[in-house]
Amino acid sequence: MVSDRRALRGGSRTMLWYIYILQCADQTLYVGSTSNVSRRFEEHLKLLYSEEHPDKSTAEKRETQVKRWSRSKKLALIAGDLKLLKVL
Repeated sequence: MVSDRRALRGGSRTMLWYIYILQCADQTLYVGSTSNVSRRFEEHLKLLYSEEHPDKSTAEKRETQVKRWSRSKKLALIAGDLKLLKVL
């Protein structure tokens, strides 16, 4: 899991944003975005994946993209299987 932190960007402190995939109790996958991935992990059953982004806008664009993917493609992302990800 990626930890929450702040990064220096161009001399100013900016908050990082994350997209994440959670596995729900019914085994469905939930895609979301947050600036506090640790809190999401504590609130939900199982965090399967998170991805760091420099700001809310890019995190939300990526979240929208991943939400449109099939379950198989999301699982390939979680597994880090780039070959399968490209095929799907």
